[in-house]
Amino acid sequence: MTAVAKVAFALLVVATFGAFFAAQRLKATPSLVLDVTARPLFSPNQDGRKDRARWSFMLKRDDQMGVRVVDEEGEAVRTLADDRQTAAYDRQAFDWDGITDEGEMAPDGTYRLRLSLRRQGRSITITGAAEKDTVPPSPRVLSIGPEDDSGPEVLPRADGDPAKVRVGVPGDNREVEVWRTDVRPARRVIEPRALPDGAPVQRWEWDATDDEGEPVPAGTYLVVARSRDAAGNIGESVAQLPPAPGYGEGLEGRGGIRVRYLTAQAPHAPVAAEEPMQVAVASPGGDFNWTVRRAGQSEVRSEGSGSRSRLVRFRAPGGRSGLYVFEARTPAGDLARTPFYVQGEQARPVLVVLPAITWQGRNRIDDDGDGWPDTLAQGLPADTRRPYAGGELPRDLRELGAPLLIALDREGLRYDVTTDIALARGTGPGLEGREGVALAGEVRWLPDGAQRQLRTFVQRGGGALVTGPDSLRRSARVTPNRLLEPRPAAPRTLFGARLAPVRRVPTTVTATQDELELFADTGGTFAGFGAFEETLDLAGGAQPAATAVTVTREGPRSVIVGARLGEGLVLRTGLPELPVRAGDDPELTTLLRRMWTLLGR
Repeated sequence: MTAVAKVAFALLVVATFGAFFAAQRLKATPSLVLDVTARPLFSPNQDGRKDRARWSFMLKRDDQMGVRVVDEEGEAVRTLADDRQTAAYDRQAFDWDGITDEGEMAPDGTYRLRLSLRRQGRSITITGAAEKDTVPPSPRVLSIGPEDDSGPEVLPRADGDPAKVRVGVPGDNREVEVWRTDVRPARRVIEPRALPDGAPVQRWEWDATDDEGEPVPAGTYLVVARSRDAAGNIGESVAQLPPAPGYGEGLEGRGGIRVRYLTAQAPHAPVAAEEPMQVAVASPGGDFNWTVRRAGQSEVRSEGSGSRSRLVRFRAPGGRSGLYVFEARTPAGDLARTPFYVQGEQARPVLVVLPAITWQGRNRIDDDGDGWPDTLAQGLPADTRRPYAGGELPRDLRELGAPLLIALDREGLRYDVTTDIALARGTGPGLEGREGVALAGEVRWLPDGAQRQLRTFVQRGGGALVTGPDSLRRSARVTPNRLLEPRPAAPRTLFGARLAPVRRVPTTVTATQDELELFADTGGTFAGFGAFEETLDLAGGAQPAATAVTVTREGPRSVIVGARLGEGLVLRTGLPELPVRAGDDPELTTLLRRMWTLLGR
């Protein structure tokens, strides 16, 4: 061994013994930090509960102290004090909101305080640790029974039993509440109700009454479970309240309950006059009476009574084609209506198509039991067999479709009738052999195949009347029982029109072009409307042949438009109120008759 090596070895031995005795001396030194307390858990999520970490302690001696928050690796993340003068045995307290010196939220984990004691020349990490935990518990609505199927539980039940809700609620302060989700915005109908402590899986019952014990209205409801963990984080069984999932999204869990007191649902395909037909009626409360009337008429064509849930069977009214309304009513005043369609014995040259896809695509009913209405408008699949929400006729039918057919009936203008669902499925009357087709309402979604069929029909010489706004720009797929894959709006309709959004302003339209004699026998001016839909321009081979405009500050706007497309003709009214007013306004009645003449030429 060389002299240098011997010296190095000797120095190493001396250093080792020095470190050993220094450590032994430190172990024997009384602690300089006394009575340390720390909040073991905190959750800086701004909910007012345990939002800050908190430490307190005393120093045994006077000192000048720096205080820093350090993570599990000993890295400083936040300076709480840099040069604080402290007196012996004075309690020191420090809070931390979870924010680093860079202004960012520190990750979840374990944090301590490191003290820099200037006079002692020492740095000490105190023993008390605070756990930052911002992950909330995950309560879930596991099932709602007693029915074991994929849809929502339905109340009230015929046996009178409540819905039995099974929830998984980890943590403390466990609660349930109920929201109604088929209204906008969704609203809470049952304030939070505490669940007992104990097992993480709890059961709760609901009988479709509100906090005052009154029956809630028919609609779609959502049970929400909530709990809080030891760090103060609150978790709920849905991502946000009020619930508002994005396009194409539903809700988590199985929290759906459908409340209905009386419902009626008829087939979407027309039935031949005098042939047997049936309507499904559900009346969990007991007895009901039913009637059948033609739309717009008071005469009762059929009537009867029933009880509970059953298929009501009767013969379809005879005579000409048309729209009929089945109405059921209970002694308690519950009411449900559903449309159905009768095909007369004699075929007519013009086929009226009612937009049942739009009606069901907007029907705010929960199909899958998650507590959120399934609609094409929300980007979700929709079941075509469900009754209309609240027992009401669809708004589009009340405001557009039915008024048009009632006006046609009053004027003696004959037609056949079907729905776009039946047309897409190939059931009931079709376009073959027709001279014209009238779309009675807003045809918001139409399958690609039906769109091609309709355009080809026009190009080969048929006529088409479009009465509803924002029609023929979207598609969806139709299966035997479902509406699927709604697509966003195209820039133009299938007939090539580019449309502006409906403007709700006082409107008068005046004819400025009339190669079709569309406005013949009218004064050419139609006043008193409260809204219009402008046709901005035409493409795809369509050529304007008749136009009535409204004059705005920006200039004239095309509203009623007749266009040639191939060998055929497309008429667009551009006035959502026209069907309602056509039966009372002589000028509009004449215009409607001219349209019908052009369709069935």
